[in-house]
Amino acid sequence: MKRALISVSDKNGIVSFSDKLIENGFEIISTGGTKKVLDEAGVKTISIDEVTGFPEMMDGRVKTLHPKIHGGLLGRRDLISHMEAMDAHDIQPIDLVCVNLYPFKETILKKEVTEADAIENIDIGGPSMLRSAAKNFAAVTVVVDPLDYETVLQEFAENNETSLATRKNLAAKVFRHTAAYDALIAEYLTAAVKVAEPEKLTLTYDLKQTLRYGENSHQKAAFYQDAIPVSYSIASGKQLHGKELSYNNIKDADAALRIAREFSEPTVVALKHMNPCGIGTGKTIFEAYNYAYEADPVSIFGGIIVANREVDLATAEKMHELFLEIIIAPSFSAEAFELLSKKKNLRLLTLDFSNSNSEQVEIVSVLGGLLFQDQDILTEKAEGYEVVTDRQPTKEELKALEFAWKAVKHVKSNAIVVANQHQTVGIGAGQMNRVGSVKIALEQAADKMIGAVLASDAYFPMDDSVEYAAEHGIKAIVQPGGSIRDKDSIAMANKYGVAMVFTGGRHFRH
Repeated sequence: MKRALISVSDKNGIVSFSDKLIENGFEIISTGGTKKVLDEAGVKTISIDEVTGFPEMMDGRVKTLHPKIHGGLLGRRDLISHMEAMDAHDIQPIDLVCVNLYPFKETILKKEVTEADAIENIDIGGPSMLRSAAKNFAAVTVVVDPLDYETVLQEFAENNETSLATRKNLAAKVFRHTAAYDALIAEYLTAAVKVAEPEKLTLTYDLKQTLRYGENSHQKAAFYQDAIPVSYSIASGKQLHGKELSYNNIKDADAALRIAREFSEPTVVALKHMNPCGIGTGKTIFEAYNYAYEADPVSIFGGIIVANREVDLATAEKMHELFLEIIIAPSFSAEAFELLSKKKNLRLLTLDFSNSNSEQVEIVSVLGGLLFQDQDILTEKAEGYEVVTDRQPTKEELKALEFAWKAVKHVKSNAIVVANQHQTVGIGAGQMNRVGSVKIALEQAADKMIGAVLASDAYFPMDDSVEYAAEHGIKAIVQPGGSIRDKDSIAMANKYGVAMVFTGGRHFRH
């Protein structure tokens, strides 16, 4: 008679699966809570201690780590020496293993979980059985995912065994599963002992979505979500309406969310191709949207919108006038959703904005490796600015400088933002020289210069940017400082009566 060993934390479907295995000539070995569930359902089982001749002990920590279990899993059926050893030690082959693991992830996601609870939910015997069975996939069928129950049962019903191809696929899934499980444990314990740069970086993600293509139609792509979900992220967004998100949509939406979290007041971010085309703040989300739209009414077409307050009907009516790719908000009023959802392709998403400033790391791939760094969540406030010019900025200019400084850190370097207290009015992004970005931003801001100030994400290497800005109406500038030629830029600002402040912090974004 064939033997199956079943020990699962996820009991869904296990009674039916076990029943059908018995119909296909299996006897069932089981443990602990799984055996209790099967026994209560009338499924005949053999206890693990009947097989091992050794009792479960230490609150179940030791029960399956035994030669009569692992010998039955690892013994090669095609080697006479293995089969003779099994006979000599009264070890019966185990032909199928169905195991899923203690809920470590679910445990550490609980609020106020203790380290003791987390440690108790590190499975040892389960991964060991899975790995033994998966190593011997030539003879053993191993099932870790309830979604595979039907495939296994169908093959047994049709052929009285599973195919080698199926066993090999299931084994590969097991090693992915146990690797991800161990990666979460490693991450949890590494954080507990505060190792910032471990000698081995173990990461695990879950497939969220297979994408139609990547940046371009000839590139394959997929979207994976962190195994420990981050609430303020596009990965955790709930799509209410519209087409499936594309690779570029996801990248742009992520960039827009990073900007939106800089602002606590009602704010709307409009973004295209990883750079903001308009940021607006106001007393209401309607006012903020109007500011964001007026910042660049041309570039917003086809853009990504993030609003940090509920989208109401009045705001939705303004949004409805444009072609937009995505709108993300904490919520939509019923009337706003009804109106916006009339556009069948417009993607509408909600997510939790309450935890937007959680500290995270970011990982970027390079050929042959990864770059790993803290996210740039440093925020310099106006009260910490150093005024380095003869003229002091006015209160209104300081508010505008702080707004511009929040925005410029999210523009691709070299980055220049021209803004007033409520909106960006000119953005120069990604230029190879800084004065080039200044010229682009000021050209865009030409008819919106009242109360406008300028922010630079890094220091001015020459005084030409300051002179060009002053000649085109800028009266206040914020920059990090730190150039060996800072004195030249300060002197140029003084020449034109421009107030300039240093933040002491650079915000490159590549």
